[in-house]
Amino acid sequence: MIAKVIVDVPSRQTDRPFDYLVPFEMESWIEIGSRVGVPFGGRVLQGFVVGLAAEADIDPKRLKPVSELLDPMPPLLPDLVELAKWLSDKYCCSWTTALQAMIPAALKGKAERYVELAEEAEEGELPSELAAWLASQGGTAKLEALLERFPQHAKEVKSGLRTGAIIEHASIKDRLSIKKMLTVFLTADEETIRAAAEELPARAAKQREVLLYMLRHGGPLQMQALIAATEGSASTVRALESKGLLELREVEQQRDPYAGREFERTKPLPLTAGQQAVFERIVRSVRAGEPETMLLHGVTGSGKTEVYLQSIQYCLGLGKQAIVLVPEISLTPQMVERFKGRFGEAVAVMHSRLSNGERYDEWRKIRSRQVQVAIGARSAIFAPFESIGLIIIDEEHESSYKQEESPKYHARDVAVRRARQHGAAVVLGSATPSIETFAAANRPQPSGTAGGREPALLPMPERVGGRPLPPVDVIDMREELRDGNRSMFSRKLHELLTDRLEKGEQSVLLLNRRGYSTFVMCRSCGYTAQCPHCDISLTYHQKTRVMRCHYCGHAEQAPTKCPSCESEHIRYFGTGTQRVEEELAKLFPGIRVIRMDVDTTTEKNAHEKLLKQFGDRKADVLLGTQMVAKGLDFPYVTLVGVIAADTSLNLPDFRAAERTFQLLTQVAGRAGRHHLPGEVVIQTYSPEHYAVTTAQHHDYAAFIAEELRHRGAMGYPPYCRIILITMSHEQLTLLSSVGEQFASRLRELAEEQGILVPLNSGLPKAFDVLGPVASPISRMKDRYRFQCVIKYRGSIDASALIREALAPFTDGPPQRQVQFSVDVDPQVIL
Repeated sequence: MIAKVIVDVPSRQTDRPFDYLVPFEMESWIEIGSRVGVPFGGRVLQGFVVGLAAEADIDPKRLKPVSELLDPMPPLLPDLVELAKWLSDKYCCSWTTALQAMIPAALKGKAERYVELAEEAEEGELPSELAAWLASQGGTAKLEALLERFPQHAKEVKSGLRTGAIIEHASIKDRLSIKKMLTVFLTADEETIRAAAEELPARAAKQREVLLYMLRHGGPLQMQALIAATEGSASTVRALESKGLLELREVEQQRDPYAGREFERTKPLPLTAGQQAVFERIVRSVRAGEPETMLLHGVTGSGKTEVYLQSIQYCLGLGKQAIVLVPEISLTPQMVERFKGRFGEAVAVMHSRLSNGERYDEWRKIRSRQVQVAIGARSAIFAPFESIGLIIIDEEHESSYKQEESPKYHARDVAVRRARQHGAAVVLGSATPSIETFAAANRPQPSGTAGGREPALLPMPERVGGRPLPPVDVIDMREELRDGNRSMFSRKLHELLTDRLEKGEQSVLLLNRRGYSTFVMCRSCGYTAQCPHCDISLTYHQKTRVMRCHYCGHAEQAPTKCPSCESEHIRYFGTGTQRVEEELAKLFPGIRVIRMDVDTTTEKNAHEKLLKQFGDRKADVLLGTQMVAKGLDFPYVTLVGVIAADTSLNLPDFRAAERTFQLLTQVAGRAGRHHLPGEVVIQTYSPEHYAVTTAQHHDYAAFIAEELRHRGAMGYPPYCRIILITMSHEQLTLLSSVGEQFASRLRELAEEQGILVPLNSGLPKAFDVLGPVASPISRMKDRYRFQCVIKYRGSIDASALIREALAPFTDGPPQRQVQFSVDVDPQVIL
């Protein structure tokens, strides 16, 4: 049997399967999706089996055998191997990169080199101390350990490898092992053990105590826990083992991030008429077993989560599994509580704040069919389920569903593709759907698909209980400034904060910018503190008095004098979350503030701890960046304040207005979700902008109409598709030259296919190459950056065209030094 293996070779592009002979003893174990160690270029490397065949594509005499099988159960299912190939083709990345994105970090193994003494090695062929040490290690040791112990004999080791006195072999080792704990078991029934305890001599009182403790707890106990509980020792337990009364075994322990937590079990709630209609539509699709994508457009507080829960319950009843994606780690604690409360141990949780061990064990629960529901961030879309019936993407509009490193996939598109493989339903939920999704949902579906010509749009326009959406006040900060108010808080927001403090109610304040101030400037000469490695200003963090670049991580102490003119007139401009927190303390003495941003949530479980404190009413104000804008549900939040609505409005990105509207609408939805009415205050310098005015009236339809008009005039999605190609290099002249060559090559290929046509031509197929030009951030991490933007529409395989155009630029100097990054359907063009 021949295994077709994609080999993980980071140093070069080997993006094709290689044939390897499967040894007879491995034939019944190796499957598509198996992880293997294979010889490659004198090394043993990790690879993935992507196919099996009876015959090889090369001369059988040249075949090398698979060195080792790394897992008894393949970590990847055949559908995931197929999905990885689709990812590779669509997002212009290597097949290896796509496969690696699907497995936990713990399984991204590396080869370790071992050496052993050859049986035929002659005495004196190696230094005696080196040979003696190898013999003391059982004849085998890591090469790295050998060289570390005997650095003076490096030449002799190299010579021994050449002459055959030392034999080298390699093995793939994972980054993490399965956790095992020494566990104590009783070897007989209660009556026998109790009788044996009574017969122990007086001097063995501690042994008797250990036995009786084991009887009281009636089952296996971890060795460490038993010793701690009885204040005994390992020798006491070992003595009982020698008497045949106890047995010690290594037992696998799963690292459960929620061990010891009890979740209050919940029952399905009565559904409103709107919820019931949506629920019935979803379960009809799940029951049909045909792939279908639906947009659940429900206002904030309309009860989308309860619809998710009951739809999943129906899916599990059919013997199928479900995947739920959430955009932010901060949303996960509340979602986990709801899902664990409803489905208990049937839920696995996967997100980046878990340790590698915890993520690995949660992944193993899925792979071994111990759970039926996976909830997590975008990578949870690769959960190794075998029979998926439902995929839910909550807050589908969020840009965090787009991976920014290769493979630059969008979880929404991957979900639709995976649903097609499994015959599953996809539910995209949001109060503010992305424009592309909303436009697609309003296009009639082709006849013959699930639902016929019925648009896959599921509206829920009302809040549960008929509660109204909160009124929104838009404050023109220009007027505040004219009236002498130089505070970051408008008079209206100050008044309402005071009112909430007096009533004992809670408030949420949003400022989508962390740090103390946006930039540091000298008022004498105009000097601005810039990152030495990127074309971006440094952000000042008051707590550490450090200026930091939020792109490359460069940090330096804030100056007391201007480095340019030595003036002492250094000032901090702009407003960050730290500064807002400081101002709140000044204006409202005794106010209790919880700040949530990247700086305060670095520790494990920090999100959960902070949100629990706020939920327990141990704070008056929750202040944060966009992570506080969505998904959170607290009954005593009656005021939401947006400090600066213009933060994202003026970015050089065609999605700036859409993101602003979404953020304002989502954060406004945090107020008045329960029995207390809510209010919202939006502070802005652009009160007339349509993103602000439509958010003020919770008018998604009006926003969509205006935004589509702008997008159509400028030729942006959903009227076309976009691919962003970014090139970078340390030398500007080389980068400019290669950029022009690449763009010229791409235009030639498009012209050969007859599709190099401007979008405004009106033809059904169009392909336009814009650039290369300097990127908006033209230098990052000491590398200059150019970009090309490709706009296209119609049935064009743009990714294939780009792969072909890139081929000459990925091999050989000097072009090989230029880094190319391809972003299909980018969320940010910076």
